[in-house]
Amino acid sequence: MRVLYFAWVRQKVGIAEEEVAPPPEVADVAGLMAWLSRQSPGHAAAFANAGQIRAAVNQDFAAPDQPVGPADEVAFFPPVTGG
Repeated sequence: MRVLYFAWVRQKVGIAEEEVAPPPEVADVAGLMAWLSRQSPGHAAAFANAGQIRAAVNQDFAAPDQPVGPADEVAFFPPVTGG
């Protein structure tokens, strides 16, 4: 699974992207966020307030219950605002 990080999420994690292989019980975006938060102090800091992070799976906005799998690309970013 390819995971991308943008804006302050990337700053806290310390990398822009990574390839990960979460365990089979990680079945959705929320589970992936929880699993990632246990991978390093930077990940823990980035995902400490999960409600402040948005996700996209294969370049489509995704809810926390969106399923994810090994071949997916998942991106995490702060909420986007416009004006």
